[in-house]
Amino acid sequence: MAGTDRGAGRADEPVVVGVPCADPLGDPFLRTRFVLPSLPATFLRRQRLVDHFDRALRTPLTLVNGSAGAGKTLLAADWAAGLRQPVAWLTVEAGDRRPGVFWAYVFESLRACGARASGAAGAPADADGVDRALLAALAAELNARERPVVLVLDEYDRMTAPEVAQQLEFVLHHAGQGLRLVLVTRTEPLLPLHRYRATGELTEIRGAELAFTAGEAVALLELHGLHLPVHAASALVERTRGWAAGLRLSALAARESADPELYLKEFEADHTTVADFLLAEVLKGRTAETQDLLLRVSVLERFCPDLADALTLRTDAAPLLAGLHRENAFIERLGHSWYRLHPLFREILRAHLRERLPGLEPELHRRAARWLRRSGFLPETLAHCAAAGDWDLAAGALVDDLAIGRLFTGLRSGDLAQLFSGMGPESRSPASELVRAAHALSRQDIDHGLERLRRAEDRLSDDGSGAAQVRLSCALLETLAARLSGSPPRAERAAEAADALREEVPAHLLDKHPELTALLLTHLGSARLWAGRFEDARAVLTGVAGTPGGAATVLPRAESMGHLALLDYLNGWIGRAERRALAAVCEVERAGLPRPAGAGLGRLVLAAVAVDRHELDRAQALLDETATARLPAGQRDPVPAAGRAIAASRLLLDRGDARAAVEAARPGVPVAVASPWATSHAALVVSAARLAEGRPDSAAQALRGVSGDLPVWAVEAAAIQAAAGRPRAAADLLDGLRTEGRAGPAVSVGAALVRARAALGSGDEATARRLVARALLDARRERLRRPFLRAGEWIRPLLATPDLHELAAGWLTGAGPSRRRGGRTRWQPGTSTSASAPPLVAVELSGRERDVLERLARMMSAEEIAADLWVSVNTVKTHLKSVYRKLAVNRRNDAVHRARDLGLL
Repeated sequence: MAGTDRGAGRADEPVVVGVPCADPLGDPFLRTRFVLPSLPATFLRRQRLVDHFDRALRTPLTLVNGSAGAGKTLLAADWAAGLRQPVAWLTVEAGDRRPGVFWAYVFESLRACGARASGAAGAPADADGVDRALLAALAAELNARERPVVLVLDEYDRMTAPEVAQQLEFVLHHAGQGLRLVLVTRTEPLLPLHRYRATGELTEIRGAELAFTAGEAVALLELHGLHLPVHAASALVERTRGWAAGLRLSALAARESADPELYLKEFEADHTTVADFLLAEVLKGRTAETQDLLLRVSVLERFCPDLADALTLRTDAAPLLAGLHRENAFIERLGHSWYRLHPLFREILRAHLRERLPGLEPELHRRAARWLRRSGFLPETLAHCAAAGDWDLAAGALVDDLAIGRLFTGLRSGDLAQLFSGMGPESRSPASELVRAAHALSRQDIDHGLERLRRAEDRLSDDGSGAAQVRLSCALLETLAARLSGSPPRAERAAEAADALREEVPAHLLDKHPELTALLLTHLGSARLWAGRFEDARAVLTGVAGTPGGAATVLPRAESMGHLALLDYLNGWIGRAERRALAAVCEVERAGLPRPAGAGLGRLVLAAVAVDRHELDRAQALLDETATARLPAGQRDPVPAAGRAIAASRLLLDRGDARAAVEAARPGVPVAVASPWATSHAALVVSAARLAEGRPDSAAQALRGVSGDLPVWAVEAAAIQAAAGRPRAAADLLDGLRTEGRAGPAVSVGAALVRARAALGSGDEATARRLVARALLDARRERLRRPFLRAGEWIRPLLATPDLHELAAGWLTGAGPSRRRGGRTRWQPGTSTSASAPPLVAVELSGRERDVLERLARMMSAEEIAADLWVSVNTVKTHLKSVYRKLAVNRRNDAVHRARDLGLL
């Protein structure tokens, strides 16, 4: 070709005609550099990577870029060995930085694989330069080929000469379809990759793709004679980040262990061949500044140049980190100038830090904590404070950030509590005492909580500082302590102090931590509810229930909804109470958090509603669930304790165990101030128990402890008076009711039944029937059965009349009437309307779950459903388990019946 002739005839470019046997320096070619590396017996071919590599045949340039030991070379060798077209392999060495030497080896590799004829254009003879005409001749020669040649340059990261990169780009561009260039490297080559990427002419296989998956790790370990379950292999992959060399070296070491699985789980990276590999390949040969930087940042989960500078006390981190990342030196870029080290490399560096710079690690953690605190990274600040053992610094960071509420609520509340569990008695700052107080109060240890709170306040007074954040945190804890102690006046004073302090706190901190205000108002609302100030409690609790803030405010939102549900129940709105209680439960379940007190109170309200609907088994299940769940704020908190007392005592009364009901009616929580509604309910239970024992006079006497301010209790007291033969006292109670539009159906139903009994006793059956009809209409909407079931024998004949029976049928007297001979209706009190109780939480089925449920209703088997939906049988079974769980059933027939009851089918 003309280009080749010109290349051979240039006087200023000496060439060797024929077959050269030496490079331009006169050294013989090292033939091992042209040979594909041999594959070890434990090599695992990963078909997904081979398939990706095949794209290299369609693009001029392929880049295989990964860290040392990532498996790049063996992957490329395995792929190249399976190609039909010629493959020229060249392992680049440091001496190839001289252009003439590099190109001489490229020419020879092409000739060795048969891609160039022996009489083709010659090769460079000058080690320091290559004439452009010779490269043009090579490009023209390659462009003329019918089938492309694949040129693999392994360990191309050793090539740092910009001149060679420009020459390589020239040849690649002009070779056209005759050349497929594959660069295997640890670093980014000095080529315009962006241009190749933009035109779709670049195939890239990088570190993330080179990493082994858990399944591939299992297969690799099996080649080493190790048989591990997938979960153990997954843990190893997580620790090694799927790094090929790390997996292989760990497998080799594990083979020598008596318990390979345990070894791979617990091995110390700094005492293995993995450490030897990384230290030799990555750390050795670095400058002293780079080594020092790597050792110091090993204490960090992630870092940026400024943070690294804070640890080294220098200002050179930015270029050093950028260079290490370019070289794939086991440092990963996270974006926005943040980096992190490979986990194994970090372990090894930390071990070396302790050996080379003993005693420095705590100071590095302290420097990191201070920088992170100034930069607003609170969770990492606390972690480094803990690692440094500087608990005063940790507590100060938490309180100054106004984040003490995070010890009670949010996704990380458990982690924070665990972190501060290591704090010793030597930490004596006001903030440290506040953290101790918060920890005690979160466990309902009121005495210790108040003791720590007083110490914090005393030390604030002693040092004369008292930053607004610290004092506002004190007010929050004071309000919680007052709530748990049953002291509404103290809660009001603490809340007033908090209101004043909010004006002194930077607004951005209040916006950053909405949980503090939400918690404070929830505690205040709970204290007001305990005091019987229902409307004042509703005002603050409603505001908290609508608070935004995501997971940070889940606890106060759920608690507020639970308290609002109890308020509705105490006002006689059982349907509304149920809806709010379900909202409280769902709020926590949606966030995926452990059930806090708000969810517990919600379940207690649901239990009380179930008792009123005579769903006694369901009520018992809900009570059992809250008794076994970990509900720390429900152990000493008066309001949930009273809620449990209401549900449990009423359930026991309905089951005929009056003595146990009296015991259960007492909340059993020591309080500073008695609650009027809790005390009234306890008196009601005592009265009902005495009436059941046949002591009407004693029952009436017990009612003196019932306040008439709460209509729902007053109505029940009136019913007891009527049953005790005191109709005048019953009427007086009803006449004295002050509902003011707040009382719900439980009040109107109960009052109507008391008046109906009085009318029937005076001989006015028509009025009695009219009042019972009104009660049935009001109760049917709420499925309120308890007032009728406890009304006594007088109501049975009335309910047997056709007009009243029609109103009661299907929800109070069963699905249908039972008739004796002669057509007379026999009432069956307490008959359940369904075989099982409705689900606890409003059912929300996914689309696929609905598909499965619909086919279940057609009596299709799991196999038939799978075939119909084109899914596996296991997938169908998984959906069935989810459907059963959501519908609160255990069998398919029950699931279908329940779904039909709920209108899902």
